[in-house]
Formats: sequence, structure tokens, C-alpha cells
Amino acid sequence: MASFIYQARDTSGRPVDGGIDAADPQAAASTLMDRGLMVISIRAGAGRKAGRKRRQGKVKAQDLVVFTRQLATMIDAGLPLVQSLTALEEQTESPTFKPVLRETTENVEQGYAFSEALEAHPKVFNKLYVSMVAAGEAGGLLSEILDRLACYLESSARLKKKVKSAMTYPTIVCFIAISIALFLIVKVIPIFGNIYKDFGAQLPMPTQVLIDISYVVRTYFILALMVVAGTVFGLIKFKASRTGTALWDRTKLRLPVFGKLIHKICISRFSRTFAALLRSGVPILETLHIVGQSSGNTVVEAAVNKAASSIEHGDNLAVALGQHTIFPPMLVRMISAGEQTGKVDVMLEKIADFYDEEIEATLAGLTSLIEPLLIVFLGVVVGSIVICMFLPIFKLNQIVQF
Repeated sequence: MASFIYQARDTSGRPVDGGIDAADPQAAASTLMDRGLMVISIRAGAGRKAGRKRRQGKVKAQDLVVFTRQLATMIDAGLPLVQSLTALEEQTESPTFKPVLRETTENVEQGYAFSEALEAHPKVFNKLYVSMVAAGEAGGLLSEILDRLACYLESSARLKKKVKSAMTYPTIVCFIAISIALFLIVKVIPIFGNIYKDFGAQLPMPTQVLIDISYVVRTYFILALMVVAGTVFGLIKFKASRTGTALWDRTKLRLPVFGKLIHKICISRFSRTFAALLRSGVPILETLHIVGQSSGNTVVEAAVNKAASSIEHGDNLAVALGQHTIFPPMLVRMISAGEQTGKVDVMLEKIADFYDEEIEATLAGLTSLIEPLLIVFLGVVVGSIVICMFLPIFKLNQIVQF
């Protein structure tokens, strides 16, 4: 098999370019004509992997969404791919995205297929993105696929933003509570400790424990900080390992309240990604492989991989997924109905929309519940410290020795 770069026109006369694998140029032209394309030119490709010139920084999700949406519009309007990429590279203001687009344009000009050029930047264009673009090139539907991809990226970004927004407030309140507690322990409690030392009597146990904690924190602050930092670093490294990731993902799904929310997020992401790939014409086994990798949870990924193996052995999709409890019965039944009607992608999209609404309702409920709980938490932390320090004053007649 050799790689060829082609230029053609679809049935509506719009220009289409991309890459194709075939034994020779004649076989490539025959395959393209079978797809309903009128071949203009075919030339040998420059290889299967476009080169990466240097490491790139992280590109914002919003920049990627805007790029995808605008590229779909330009290609749909009939502009050549290279001209569209050049225009988008010139107008982007992102210092990390601009060199990525420049290198992608250069690789396409050198004869690489668009999907191959994107594959050279896996941190920007993930496997899902590259596979959908490759399917669009193969079917001559690049603008339509890019439009679907932009919708998918917008939905994913919207869901991620909702989750982050819901977790911002609790994080800030917890940080404030810990900061106030540390300030009281390090700065305020020692003053009270010196005052109570002159009483010459045994202090109430809560007060004495708090004074001892203050002494330990102040005396061994650097050591304690190193221990905490080392523990956090160790946990992060363990979580990054295969065993740690699997353990953490299982634990997340079993958390009270939050476990159900995380499960819904995983199912929503699974359904929407699956629907997007199926609509783009990506083969089912490759779709399952990509969906498993992009699910964000190793438990879901393992279940998807086992389902793919079952499908290879002859099971249909609903039966394969139904063997794993991670997939809700509703999802399995709707997929089964989709298989019978030939509309699996439509059913998956409906499932994703349903779970997005469920997630939004759950987040709204959690936000309403968390706010009073956090206020109580803040009051308990600060109030407990204050009460412990004032206990000796309440029992002044018992602890003061004349």
C-alpha cells in the first residue's frame, strides 16, 4: 500500500482534497470515483507521519472550537484547505496555537493529508479529532464532519465549565477556612498560651491540645511543610501510575453523592463521543477504542474494551455493553432500539442530552446544598478554635491560683 494525495470535486462541484491509501494511482482514482468524487489530480504522498518541529504549549479549548467552526465554514464555502488554514493561522491571537497551525499548513503543502498533519500535534488534536477528520477526508465530507466536531467540542467544553463552576465556590471556602485556622494556630493561640501559662493551673483538655498543636506547628513548620509536600507529591505520582489511576477511578465512582455525578459525566461523554464518531463514518471497533480512551475513567475504558472484544466475537452492541454494570439499563435499551431502527447515533445523542440535563440538575442541587454546609464547616472550624481558647476564661474561678 502507498499513500496518495488527491484533489477532487464532489457531486455539488465543491473542491475536496485529502489522502488515501491504495496499491497504485489507478486504484486510488477508482476508489475515489466509487465515493462519488471527480478526480482532478493524484500524486504520491510524502509519508504517513508529518514531522513535529518543536514542543508546543497547551491550546485553550475555546481556541480549538473557534478554529474548527471557522475552518468548516471556509471549506463549505469552497475555499481550498491550505488557503483556509493560512487565513486562520494569520488571524489567531493565541501564541501557542499559531505555530501549530503554521506547521500544520506547511505539512499539508508538502503533500500530507490533513489528518496526518493534525496527528503530528497529539496534545492539541487528540485521537478523536484526528479520526473524525480522517473519516471526513475519506468520505469527501470534511466540512460537515468539522461542523459536527465543533458542536461536539462546544458541548464538552460547556459540560466541563459547569462542573468547574460548581466546584469553584467550595474550593475557595475550604481554602479560606484552612488559612484562617492556620493564622489562629500560628499567631493567635501562642498569645493566649502565654497568658494562661501565668495562671499556674491545668487547662481544660481542648485548650491544652490546641496549644500543643500550635507549638508543634510553629516548631516543626518547615518539616511539617516538607512532609505534607512529600505526601502530596507521592500521591500525585501514585495516581499517575496505572495502578493508582485505576484505584482512584474506582474510588471516585463509589463516593457518596459525587460518585453518581461522576458516573453521569462519564456516560454523557461516552454517548456523545460515540455518536459523533458513528455519524462521521468511523468503523465501530475503532470508534470503541477511541471512546474508551476519551471516557476519562479507566473503569469505563476497561468495560468498553471488553465490549469491543465481544463485538469481534459476534455480539451486537447492546448485548456487549449490557454485560457491564457501568452502563445503565436505559442506555443499553436505547442502543438496542437504535440497532433495530438503524439510528444508534441518534439514540446516543439523546442519551447524552438526557445525562447533560441530569448533570445540570445534580450540580444545581449540590450547589444549593453545599453553600449552607460550607458555611457550617467554616463556622465549626473557626468557632471550635475560638471556643477552645476561651474555655479557661469561662472556668476562670477554677484554674486561677491565688
